[in-house]
Amino acid sequence: MKKDTLTKWFLIIGKIEGYSYLVLLFIAMPLKYFLDRPEWVRPVGSAHGVLFVSFVILLAMMFFKSKLTFLNSVFAFLLSLVPFGTFFLKKLVARQQA
Repeated sequence: MKKDTLTKWFLIIGKIEGYSYLVLLFIAMPLKYFLDRPEWVRPVGSAHGVLFVSFVILLAMMFFKSKLTFLNSVFAFLLSLVPFGTFFLKKLVARQQA
């Protein structure tokens, strides 16, 4: 995979993964615990899980192709654990390339 294509996919999957995390935290989980509607958690959680694993694989590829330093790779991973965190990946990648 070319470096520019890899960066593009990393940012796209990161953003989608971020949205899926928000849907899981702020829609599916409240539906489960406040409205007793647990049927939303499994599909949303599964989709988020696939996206998270894809994000981590792309993050590893970004690290090994020298697109991100080790410290920025760790920071990108930590951003994926925080709600709204992956929306700052573009700034991280731009800072790395500057």
